[in-house]
Amino acid sequence: MGLRLLELVIPDGERASLESFLETSDSLGTWYGSLEQGRLMVRILLHAQAAELVIDQLYDKFAKLDDFHLLVLSVEGALPRPEQGHVKDPAAPRSQRPGGQLLPRINREELYNEVIDSVNISWHQSSMVVLSTLIAAVGLLQDSQTVIIGAMVIAPLLKPNMALAVATALGDIALGVRTLWTGAAGIGLVVVLSAGIGYWFPVDPSLSEMAMRTDVQLPDVILALASGAAGALALTAGQTSAVVGVMVSVALLPPLVVFGLLMGSHQWPWLLGSGLLVLTNLVCLNLAAVLVMTLQDLGPRESYSADRAKQTTGVAIAGWGLLLAGLTTAISLWKFQVP
Repeated sequence: MGLRLLELVIPDGERASLESFLETSDSLGTWYGSLEQGRLMVRILLHAQAAELVIDQLYDKFAKLDDFHLLVLSVEGALPRPEQGHVKDPAAPRSQRPGGQLLPRINREELYNEVIDSVNISWHQSSMVVLSTLIAAVGLLQDSQTVIIGAMVIAPLLKPNMALAVATALGDIALGVRTLWTGAAGIGLVVVLSAGIGYWFPVDPSLSEMAMRTDVQLPDVILALASGAAGALALTAGQTSAVVGVMVSVALLPPLVVFGLLMGSHQWPWLLGSGLLVLTNLVCLNLAAVLVMTLQDLGPRESYSADRAKQTTGVAIAGWGLLLAGLTTAISLWKFQVP
């Protein structure tokens, strides 16, 4: 997870107060520099897991000052190499101890910054969704697994699908609403485009790559849960690699494109199974992501928002769980009726 460098700007008269605070922090190194107009620049080196607690404490202590500024920078390397950090306050609650989460993560400010751009519909993101949909549709129509994998590599589906879990954990209703709108727009774009392709080109549901995405099996549920957990872990570790993005795309892009192709070609007998798979994957991805972030003690900085965030998270977990139970029941009934 690496190191973080905090760059803090405060009035020069607050130096003694800052030095007293840093004596009890988990900083690995501190450097001071004077700026014009009586301001002080302080650089604080920390292990990534220790950054959130220090950021929160610095914000609470100095945020009301006019000259307060705080930047969080990722450190690619440092010499001499710092030793592994330790918790200086073992009596503090687990959620307030660096490295005390059950599953370690980066700080919430970095997480918020990672997902905030993905909840805005941009030309770049829309273009990538269109291109990945076109490639996936060609791969499905040609029954080519290689082409489908290529589509999943370029599909920008990881961060948008993790943003809702971050919004839930932080109790950020505005971010959650924006994420839902963006997600719905992306899903709608994939379905409409693939439906248009299905209308103009012949679609054969018996092809292996199509048929496997019109029937929900237990391995599909496990795949979606594992993909959601992997996506959340990668995001919260600051390691959103292309491989994890592909895993999330496996659960979303091909089933959505199959659903659109079948809709456009009026293949109604196959459409229900494809739709159930899409809904099951969406529910499992979100449920797994919220559970992972709950285990990581992700929550808002403000203490007065913590109760609301816990309530939002509890409602989300219960809601996704009930939806999954309902879908599982619907799938069982559907399988019982389909010969």
